[in-house]
Amino acid sequence: MADPLAQFRLDGEVAVVTGGASGIGRTIAEAFAGVGAHVVVFDVAAGGFDSYKVDVADESQVTTAFDQVVARYGRVDVLFNNAGVAVRRPTMELPLEDWSKVVAVNMTGVFLCAREAARRMLAGGRGGRIINTASIMGLSGGGLYPNISYQSTKGAVVNMTRALAVEWARQGIRVNAIAPTWVRTPLIRPLTDNPDVMKRIEELTPMGRIAEPEELVGAVLFLASRASAMVTGHVLAVDGGFLAQ
Repeated sequence: MADPLAQFRLDGEVAVVTGGASGIGRTIAEAFAGVGAHVVVFDVAAGGFDSYKVDVADESQVTTAFDQVVARYGRVDVLFNNAGVAVRRPTMELPLEDWSKVVAVNMTGVFLCAREAARRMLAGGRGGRIINTASIMGLSGGGLYPNISYQSTKGAVVNMTRALAVEWARQGIRVNAIAPTWVRTPLIRPLTDNPDVMKRIEELTPMGRIAEPEELVGAVLFLASRASAMVTGHVLAVDGGFLAQ
């Protein structure tokens, strides 16, 4: 093999990033562009790149946006299924409305985007790669603070990843997920603004710190590229050793 690093390139491929206007999504969108992809961002806010205003929990918006991507580029090769929300409240104080909001984005939104991306991937005859954003809280009960809706939906993402990987494996679509630790983004600002919580997180993490968005790039790029050609149904922790305990 002349250049092993060439496996990580996405030259000429079309990569859709949900939740790509900020945080992890923005960082991954920039990384995909850096390795040659045409990057499309779905977000409820403007996101740079080729952006579409999309609520991932709205089936018609998701379908229309993917149709527009195919009309413009003729293909979808990669989906980074990343959009997510969090409502951190004790279970007894969590209204059904807030529970439903988190389920709609974190679980239903992941399903809708995966389904619609896969339809276009199969129609194109080239297969594709889907990377879902799960969480260490999808594989752990947490304990630092009550977060039942987030933990439940991220747990669903973990098993949805496995189920879709098995369903679509022979059709050329690989489905994997990352399970990040706490990452310094707007989503966790209420936590990073709390010194006591941050101290506890650092104590519970073997590497002693939270992650920066850039530290997820390698894992996502691996799963999005030919470098992981025989990997599907896998959940890759990027967690400073949290889940190894």
